[in-house]
Amino acid sequence: MIPVSDPPHASAGPDTAVDERLLEELIIEAQTALPVELPALANRCAEALGMDAALIYLVDLQQRLLVPLDEASEPLPVDRSPAGWAYRRVSPQVAADDGGVIVWMPLVDGAERLGVLAVRTAALDGVRMRRSRMLGHFFAMLITSKRTYSDWLASLARTRTMGLPAEMLRAFLPPHTVGSSRCVSTAVLEPAYDVAGDAFDHSVIKNVLHTMILDSMGHDLTSGLTTSVAMAAARNARRADRTPADVVGSADQALARWLPDHFCTGVLCRLDAETGVLHWINCGHPPPLLIRADRVLHGALDSPPQPPIGLAGQLAPAARQVHETTLEPGDRVLLYTDGVVEARDTDGAEFGLAQFTDFIIRSSAAGQRPAEVLRLLIHALLDHQRDRLRDDATILIFEWRPQHP
Repeated sequence: MIPVSDPPHASAGPDTAVDERLLEELIIEAQTALPVELPALANRCAEALGMDAALIYLVDLQQRLLVPLDEASEPLPVDRSPAGWAYRRVSPQVAADDGGVIVWMPLVDGAERLGVLAVRTAALDGVRMRRSRMLGHFFAMLITSKRTYSDWLASLARTRTMGLPAEMLRAFLPPHTVGSSRCVSTAVLEPAYDVAGDAFDHSVIKNVLHTMILDSMGHDLTSGLTTSVAMAAARNARRADRTPADVVGSADQALARWLPDHFCTGVLCRLDAETGVLHWINCGHPPPLLIRADRVLHGALDSPPQPPIGLAGQLAPAARQVHETTLEPGDRVLLYTDGVVEARDTDGAEFGLAQFTDFIIRSSAAGQRPAEVLRLLIHALLDHQRDRLRDDATILIFEWRPQHP
């Protein structure tokens, strides 16, 4: 199992001709194909490109398993398989298979990891490698477009029944990872099937990255409704090109009007991906952490305390304070809820802020991508509490990596 790239001088052999009319028919068919028809479509596309077969695997909700769309096949572990290596590293992998080879091609939508595509072929050369990569891009786009409405795809990603508060809240959540060539934001949230009060949001508008993390008091349907209303109000204001203070103010007003006596803490950030200028508002939440050159700059993003979101009457703030700083290339900003650092093992020992930040720094220094860092971290947190979190735990990290001439 090794990462591979196209041979520098690969030449087209006698079997490289492609029936363009057949490919056109398959692409047209893909537009209207039901998600359940994608396994058969993947095989026909692979055959049209001179390969033997192709099988789509999607990652499960907790990023532990790669689940095949062909329900006759078995899931594969993310942590102990060539397929998982391709997913974790976002890099093609090749493994021997009954006299031929399997190319494990990562399925990626922008910065979001979806799963892998297994392409079986009798032999591998530069042409087949490029075609395998093309199939990976094609089916990543298909999965992205069809999973927005397919309950079948959603159910395949689940290993157990989801609670109603989690079902409602997850309907509001964006993809785990968004970004561009200048910045990337990624988040994880547990317990995956029982979460209620935590939420995250991130979006890229032109060259600006917007991020937010929320933590509602309690752990029931009302808690999830509180964060959902706050998130919807913030998005509504953000999409109307309102200022960060106005965005938080809209969430304040929405909760005060529709859910009086309910509130949530949170942090909202706005990063200009061209200049590195960061604006943030902290509403009664643990302060963001700034990681620079593999160390935490303690206190760099601290700010005077402000009330939680949703307080009305005399407790409501007259105006939200917006704070500003300028990031350096490679800086990472970490948002989290208190369920992360306050998680306790059976002996009562907290996971703690030091262990939390040290894990991120060590994993990043080892070359892990931000999304993989958080996948490993949330699993370490679950292991710390033996998969029984006492409180929701949400982590969001975004990185500024500007392009230089």
